[in-house]
Amino acid sequence: MKIAVCIKEVPASGEVSVDPATHRIQRSSGASVVNQADLNALTEAVKIKTDTHGEIDVFTMGPESAKSALFTALAMGADRAFLICDPVFAGSDALATAKILASALSITDSYDLILCG
Repeated sequence: MKIAVCIKEVPASGEVSVDPATHRIQRSSGASVVNQADLNALTEAVKIKTDTHGEIDVFTMGPESAKSALFTALAMGADRAFLICDPVFAGSDALATAKILASALSITDSYDLILCG
């Protein structure tokens, strides 16, 4: 079974700074971690992988620093990791992010299951 999991890196603390002009999160303000809901989706994917002898591809969209989220996913049992990174994507809303991730998944492989947090 081919499984894709979409994950997102978020600020580690509840203290989030937002740029008043661009309304974007200021990522330099602290450490980041993988979103807990996405970790739950990845954990379930690893269980399914074990039961079906499947493969897991993990995707995230963000700056170069989001690689750390992908390393976490690989350590948890993902087989391949993809970072979708381009300055033009900065500040994308949820719909744009979903469309970009969907496009990346469609050109990477054919998946039996796609999990998101």
